[in-house]
Amino acid sequence: MLSRLNPRPAQTTILEYTQGWMGIAAVPGSGKTHTLSAMAATLLVEERLNLDQEVLIVTLVNSAVRNFAQRIAWFMEGEGLLPDIGYRVRTLHGLSNDILRERPDLAGLSDRFQITDETEAGRILSDVSLNWLKAHPQFIDEYINPDTDPSKVNQFRQKFPGLVSSIAGAIIRIAKDEQYTPAVLSQKLSGMARPPLLLQMGCEIYTDYQRALAYRSSIDFDDLIRLALQCLQTDPAYLKRLRYRWPYILEDEAQDSSRLQEEILKLLAGPDGNWVRVGDPNQAIYETFTTANPRYLLNFREMSGVASRSLPNSGRSMPSIIDLANFLIDWTRNHHPQEELRDSLNLPFIQPTMADDPQPNPKDQPENIYLSRIKYSPEAEVKVVVRSVKKWLAENPDQTVAILTPRNERGSEVVDALKAEGVPYLELLRSSQSTRQTAELLANILRYLSDPSSTSKLIAVYRSLRRNQLELKEQAPLVHLAEKLLRNCAHIEEYLAPAPDQEDWMEATFPRVATLSDEVAPTPVRQELEMLRALLLPWLKATLLPVDQLLLTIAQDLFGKPAELALAHKMALVLESMATNHPDWRLPQFSDELARVANNERKFLGFAAEDSGFEPDQHKGKVVVATIHKAKGLEWDRVYLMSVNNYDFPSLNSFDTYFSEKWFVRAGHLSEGGSLNLEAEAVSLLNGLIRADPSLLDLAEGEATRESREEYAAERLRLLFVGITRARTALTITWNTGRRGDCTPAYPLLELQRFWEERA
Repeated sequence: MLSRLNPRPAQTTILEYTQGWMGIAAVPGSGKTHTLSAMAATLLVEERLNLDQEVLIVTLVNSAVRNFAQRIAWFMEGEGLLPDIGYRVRTLHGLSNDILRERPDLAGLSDRFQITDETEAGRILSDVSLNWLKAHPQFIDEYINPDTDPSKVNQFRQKFPGLVSSIAGAIIRIAKDEQYTPAVLSQKLSGMARPPLLLQMGCEIYTDYQRALAYRSSIDFDDLIRLALQCLQTDPAYLKRLRYRWPYILEDEAQDSSRLQEEILKLLAGPDGNWVRVGDPNQAIYETFTTANPRYLLNFREMSGVASRSLPNSGRSMPSIIDLANFLIDWTRNHHPQEELRDSLNLPFIQPTMADDPQPNPKDQPENIYLSRIKYSPEAEVKVVVRSVKKWLAENPDQTVAILTPRNERGSEVVDALKAEGVPYLELLRSSQSTRQTAELLANILRYLSDPSSTSKLIAVYRSLRRNQLELKEQAPLVHLAEKLLRNCAHIEEYLAPAPDQEDWMEATFPRVATLSDEVAPTPVRQELEMLRALLLPWLKATLLPVDQLLLTIAQDLFGKPAELALAHKMALVLESMATNHPDWRLPQFSDELARVANNERKFLGFAAEDSGFEPDQHKGKVVVATIHKAKGLEWDRVYLMSVNNYDFPSLNSFDTYFSEKWFVRAGHLSEGGSLNLEAEAVSLLNGLIRADPSLLDLAEGEATRESREEYAAERLRLLFVGITRARTALTITWNTGRRGDCTPAYPLLELQRFWEERA
C-alpha cells in the first residue's frame, strides 16, 4: 500500500484491482479522484508496466488534468520515486489530439492541421447560418408563432438567426458523433421524397460550415474526436502500438462519456485489456449541451465480465445534508408523480463515513438548513441572499461560501448586487473575474487606439488601468480628479503631442492643475496624467503592427506576473487567428471580441486559479458565485441555491415552461401548451434518418419536444442533487416567481420542504 494512502474499506477493495474491466459508481465527496490517482500510482509502484509504457488517465476538463497530475505526483514522491513519469493525464480532446498528431495521414490531414477553438467555430457557424436564413426567409414564416402581434414580428425575426445556428449546431454535433459527413447526410436526404425542412437546413449549413473549416485548413473539437476514432479504426498496427503504450486506462467522470468517447477508449483497451471507469450517474448534468449520456456507464457496469464496485461513503457533508440528498434519490425513484422521471437518479445512497475515517463528516447542525417557502420576485431574491451572505461572512470570515445559480445570467445579477453591497467575491461563470478584467482592459485600449481623439475612450482606458484604486476610499479622489481633467480637455492631441515651444505642456493643456484644492495635491495628479501619456504614446506608434503583436506590446508594458502574460499571449493568439480568418477586420472588431469575453458572453479559460483548478479553501472570506454546472466537483462550508422554481427545475407539470422552447416559435401539435423545441425535433428526425427508422421520421410534430422535456427535467433533478451535495455544513435554498411573476417552487423543492418540516 502507498505510504501516503489511508483508504476507506470500499477504496481498499477497489485498489486491489490488478487487471480487467471495472465500473465504479462513486457518490459525491467519496474521493473518486483520490482513489483513481492512488490506483495509477499503485500500478506504477508495483511495476506492472514496462519502461516504455504509461498509465492513461482520461478526465473531463482541463482543471481536472492538473488535479490528477498533482495527486499522482504526490503519491509517487511519497514512495521516493520521480513524479511525471509513467503516466499521462488527458481530457478526451487532449487524447484525441495526441492520436491525430502522431498519424494525421490516417484522417486525411496534413501534419500542419489547425484546430478551431469554440469561439471561432461558433462565429463560423453563426455566419453560415445567417447566410442560409437570408437565402431561405420562408423558414421564419414556417415556424413563427401565428399569435404573434404583427407589430412585434420584426423583433422576433431578429431572434431567428440564433435559433437557426442552435438547430444546425445540434445536427452537426450529432452527425459527427455518428461519423456522418455532409456528403453522406446529403445522399441520405436525396433518397427521401420530401426531406423535412429542418434536416435540409441542417445539412446545407453543415456542408457550408465544413467548407469554411476546410478553407482554413482546420477542424473543430467534434472533428478532433471523430477523426481520432477514424485513425484507430483505419490502421490495426497503429492501434496495436497504442494499446501497448497504454496498457491501463483509467477513466474519470464516466457518467459524462459520449458514444465516441466510449468507442475510443474501448478500442484502446481492447477486449482483453485493462479499463477502469468511475463516475456518478446522479451527477450527469451535461446532456443538454453535449452528446454525453449516463446510460453508457450504467450499461457498462451491468456487462458480463465487468467488475462492478461502488464508493458509497462521503465525508464531505454533515448528516442532515446527506439525508436531504438521499431523500431526493428515494423520492425520485419511488414517489415522483411523473413515472418517466423515476429513473433520473440512481442508487447507491450516500453513506456517512465511519468514526475513525481520515475525513469524518462535519458535526451535524440541522438548524443550518433553510428551505425557503417565501415568494420572492427575482430582484428580491437577489437582495435577500446577498444581505444574508454579507451578514454570514462578517461572522464567519474564516469559512467558505458559494452562491450557486442555474444560469450564468442569474449569476451576473448576483455579482452586480454583491459589488453594490461591497461584498468580496469571485466568479466562476463563463470565464473568471480576473480573465474578464484583463479582457476589458485590453479591449478598451484597442478601442481607444482605433480612435485616439476620443475623450470617452481615453477615460475608459484610464478607469480600467485604475480599477483597483477606484475601490479604495483614500485613492479614489485622485483618480476621479484626473478623470475629470481628461474629460474637460478640449484637445486630446495637445495632451498626447504638445507643441515643442510649450515650457510646461501639462499646465498648458490642463490649466486647472495649478489651482487644485488641497483635497488632492497638484503633483500626484500631474504624475497620473504623465503615467497615462507615457503608456499611450508607444502604443499609438505600435498600431502599425499586426494585432497580435500590438497586444503583446501592450501586455509587456502592463503585466509582470507570468499568469497575466500567459493570458495576454493566449488572447493574442486568438486575435491572430481571427485576423487570418477575417483579413478585413480592424481594431474595432478585435476590441469587440475581447469585449465579449469581458462581458461574460464568451467562454475563455485563462491561467488564474479559478480557471485552471479552483480550490474553494484558498478563498475563505469571499463569496464564490458560480453556476451549479461550474460548481461540480467543488464544495463549500455554506451554499446558497437560488432560483429553484418550476422554470429552472421543471417536473413535466402542465404549467411548467422550458428554456429550450422559444416563445416566438409556434406550438405545432403540442396539446398541453408551450412551443416546439426545434432543436429536439431536428435531432429526432436526424436519428430517424441515420437509423433508417420510419417510426422516428414519421413522429407527429411535437413528440420529440415532449421527449426532450423528459430528458431536460431528469437532468435538472440531477442538477439539484449536485447543488445540494456541494454544501458541507449549511444550505439555503430559495426560489423566485420569474420575470413574468408566474413561476412556482420547483416540485422537488416542495417535497424537500415537506420532508424537512416533518423531520423537524
